[in-house]
Amino acid sequence: MKPKHFILLFLFGTLIVACKKEESLKEYLTGSWQTTYLKIEMPTVNNTDSLSVYVDKFENDPEFVAQSTYKEDGTFSAWFINRENKKSNESVGTWFVKTDSLFIDYVYNGRNIKVAYKIIKTNLGFDAESKYDWDEDTDFDDTLWMKTKRIKIE
Repeated sequence: MKPKHFILLFLFGTLIVACKKEESLKEYLTGSWQTTYLKIEMPTVNNTDSLSVYVDKFENDPEFVAQSTYKEDGTFSAWFINRENKKSNESVGTWFVKTDSLFIDYVYNGRNIKVAYKIIKTNLGFDAESKYDWDEDTDFDDTLWMKTKRIKIE
């Protein structure tokens, strides 16, 4: 093969690879997920100067695990599954993405939650981080970190 043809073939191959459409964050998030790690830091829990930290790694056959499904139409549901595979505390709401963030709006335990998560895709699922008023002390100073894995819901 002549060098000139090799260069043209290389450039053509590079063009084809560059034109491949990358999966959008919305396409990536559409589906079902299970939380594998959760940490919430609340630096002024209930308007005090105390730091409260909640961590759950969902290891060793936990009593409950959190799962969710994000649908293409912008709706989602989240719930807990117990050891007998029964759902409880299901919440429904809406979701959308903007750049690298997931925005969700839902009602949980009578409280309207509107929160944004910065999303990082991982090999198993995604990692998420948010700032929100998780302890309901009116300060949006609590940080939540979450890791997930993709699951199939039957």
